[in-house]
Amino acid sequence: MTRTAVAIRHLEFEDLGLLAPLLADHGFATAYLDAATADGDDWSRAGDADLLIVLGGPIGVSDGDAYPFLRTELGLIQARLAADRPTLGICLGAQLIAAACGGSVRPAGTAEIGYASVTLTNAGRGSILEELDGIPVLHWHGDAISTPRDLPPLAFTQVCENQAFARGPNVLALQFHLEVDSAALERWLVGHAYELCARRVNVHDLRKDAAAHGERLASHATRLFSGWLAGLTFAEYPPRESVLDQPGPVPVKTRRQ
Repeated sequence: MTRTAVAIRHLEFEDLGLLAPLLADHGFATAYLDAATADGDDWSRAGDADLLIVLGGPIGVSDGDAYPFLRTELGLIQARLAADRPTLGICLGAQLIAAACGGSVRPAGTAEIGYASVTLTNAGRGSILEELDGIPVLHWHGDAISTPRDLPPLAFTQVCENQAFARGPNVLALQFHLEVDSAALERWLVGHAYELCARRVNVHDLRKDAAAHGERLASHATRLFSGWLAGLTFAEYPPRESVLDQPGPVPVKTRRQ
């Protein structure tokens, strides 16, 4: 049975990466929704998709005044969470899920950009994140998230106490980027050139670390995502109200850049 997956994309080069072939292997027909140019029909299709994936981007959850589509996006996520529909958030996507769950987003104080391991919590050691134990992952964010007590962190770093969380088998939020194919990292280095320069991040070190860790990380990321996709549960859902006029609250003013 073919299911539908919609990936909300905020920048052309921050795409599904390694996830794209995995989705096909698990029987999903996948489409992108480009958030900045999406219309009402696009958002409705995203809301009705069997799986929604919210990708990263250089804007923050509270930037709805400047980028009104963020309010629509948050409302859509809230509606999916209320129905427990499969939803994956990466970086900005994870922050939007945290806000939709009643959590908060704030500046981390310093940006995490580059390859480094996360430390698994007790909850994380018993989860699909066990795949990442001791594996350097790609970080690229400047915000930190907090979630309600019933959604404990699965992993943390010294900079951010919540690097991942889950709500049952159908909702997963990752602050870091497991989806990035290290062979395509050059697009990120060009696309985020200003941020890298402003934060004094050494581009040559990023390339070197991608070469050193990319293949191993891709193997573990593939197993993690495959395990998560295999564990999703689907149900027949009643007709839902449109999310287009339900912007939802945006609790904290913060931006990644």
